[in-house]
Amino acid sequence: MFRELNHAKCKTYLIASDGERKAAIIDPLRDRVGLYLGFLAYHKLALDMIIDTHTHADHRSGARDLSDLTGAPVVMHRRAPSPYVTMHVDDGDLLACGDLEIRVLYTPGHTPDSISLLVDGRVLTGDVLLIHGTGRTDFAGGDPATSYDSITGKLFTLPDSTLVFPAHDYRGHTRSTIGDEKRSNPRIAGRSREDYVQLMNHLGLPLPEGIQEALQPNQCEVDAETMPFPNLAQLSQVRQLSPQEVFERIQRPNPPVLLDVREEGEFHGELGHIPGARLIPLGELPERAKELSALKEREIIAICRVGQRSTTAAAILTGLGFERVWNMKGGMLDWNEANLRVER
Repeated sequence: MFRELNHAKCKTYLIASDGERKAAIIDPLRDRVGLYLGFLAYHKLALDMIIDTHTHADHRSGARDLSDLTGAPVVMHRRAPSPYVTMHVDDGDLLACGDLEIRVLYTPGHTPDSISLLVDGRVLTGDVLLIHGTGRTDFAGGDPATSYDSITGKLFTLPDSTLVFPAHDYRGHTRSTIGDEKRSNPRIAGRSREDYVQLMNHLGLPLPEGIQEALQPNQCEVDAETMPFPNLAQLSQVRQLSPQEVFERIQRPNPPVLLDVREEGEFHGELGHIPGARLIPLGELPERAKELSALKEREIIAICRVGQRSTTAAAILTGLGFERVWNMKGGMLDWNEANLRVER
């Protein structure tokens, strides 16, 4: 069984195994969770997994709500910032949903955590490749050159007959094929990498309505209704340090304060934490910022899993009058990949 459940511009797909009656839901919307549960119940399907193809900026994800209600794991790429992800995947990983096999393709460019899903002659492309279009690359972490490489080097190597199902469509299309997109997609067909980068850098698209109310809660435990978030301009002004630069600074006689804003389970989990780091989860930061008031003259480096929640934390502290705040770009994922010391 393969169904698109929303019948709207934002697409949510259900893939189900007829034999074992197990289902995967891809890119659920928070305000449609009841509809999805009703569909599962009507068709006597057990929800086996929930997959977000990337961190969405234009709507609230329903992944966490579905997981809380059903117990099904949430699957995202390893560079996804959200702490509620149960299973992190990478390029080439295989997911079993009953007797169906879903292959993960890492296709960054729209976001750093974008994946596509290949299953039974179909590829679900998230927002990287659209029908007769491509996903914008001007959000934080987006990159047009990487998008071009993902589309031409990964998706366009699939058989021409592969059916394409994107996470959005604004023109009434329901599906395409890889062959059709290679021949006639006006954004990318026949363009060089340089031409594509030039085009994408000058689209001038308006930001999605309510982007802050969707994007920030999708990447952290905090609800925008309970904590005001910095705007995109404030986030873009946060100063960034690489893990190696952070390592060098903490070797100095007067080292910076390391502020880890993940949840406690992450702090002591797989990626561990930098020795000496102080844990204040992002959702607690505004009310606990006074704990840092005596450190206003010190350098403060905010840290999280991949550097997105910590960018928010750094912007919040800057707005509260902390003048020497940085963010560790790439977070604990890049710190670990640099083989720097951690504690758990």
